[in-house]
Amino acid sequence: MPFARLGRALALILLALTPPAHAQSIEDFYRGKTITMLIGGSVGVSYDFVGRAVAAHMGKHIPGNPGFVVENMPGATGLIMTNTLYNRSKRDGTVIGMPNTNVIFEPTLKLLSREGGAVQFDLEKFIWMGTPVQEPQIMMVARSAPATTLEQMKTTKIIFGSSGVGADNYTLPQVANRIWGARNEIVLGYKSPTDIFLALERGEVQGVSAALSTLLINRSEWIRENKVALLMQFGAERARELPDTPTAIELAPNDEAREMLKFIAAKFALARPFVLPPGTPPDRVRALREAYEATLRDPGFLADAKRIGFEVTPIDGDTMTRMIHDIQTTPAPTIERLRAIINP
Repeated sequence: MPFARLGRALALILLALTPPAHAQSIEDFYRGKTITMLIGGSVGVSYDFVGRAVAAHMGKHIPGNPGFVVENMPGATGLIMTNTLYNRSKRDGTVIGMPNTNVIFEPTLKLLSREGGAVQFDLEKFIWMGTPVQEPQIMMVARSAPATTLEQMKTTKIIFGSSGVGADNYTLPQVANRIWGARNEIVLGYKSPTDIFLALERGEVQGVSAALSTLLINRSEWIRENKVALLMQFGAERARELPDTPTAIELAPNDEAREMLKFIAAKFALARPFVLPPGTPPDRVRALREAYEATLRDPGFLADAKRIGFEVTPIDGDTMTRMIHDIQTTPAPTIERLRAIINP
């Protein structure tokens, strides 16, 4: 064979044996990398605790053992972080988001931006990893308040503290007003649930709605010492920690109200969602989902969960994806009735 032809043949053989440059293994890609965990909430609240617990343990379950850095991005009840994740974050598997659950309802209910103008994302294009916990929101009032039962609140005004229109601590007292005829007055402007807790202790407000884990982490003595009356929990079923506190669904005055409360309850099943931006490479999505699921079984993570006061009750990414689709395709009449209740 002439030398030129022989050279070309050897070159072709070498080319065939050389892997393409983009066929980088997961381990090679993540080795030495840092993954950014974006949390759509403030430091020191339950979102932050859960996100940081996952970040503390997940890296060791990813091939290449990347480091993690947590970046809190509060503002607009999670919309700022979610818009950033969708539009400006890297899509290479080095950014994970933890949006506020209010964001999940925003494209349909439009509570944070009224007509949805601040929504710059498509929920169904995100890649959902799952949630490690399902938890209700608890509506409570101080024992010193002028009304301590739902029936009494129909004739007596209670002042609730809230971080802003569209936040759960605004929406749920408003739901109580419209469904049960309560006379709640909602004071806006508190920066975080812990600020509202302090306001209740100072007597500035008399009631608050808060996530169960936030209550247990920050003010568990309120329950132990009977300092608050627990009116109801907004969730699909009673939390194990509060077996004597009824769900809002149980207290629904009619079938129409019951259906709307079931819709609201779906949100609290997705209590602490983790998500990847669209376009993340499929092999890295698989690796991150597997690592996330392994983290939820990790003894160190489970010990941290127990320490900070939440029970691991996960929903996987595929189930969450179906739930997001169901929320997005809820019939318009149900959405409009709920919007009318929340936005009088």
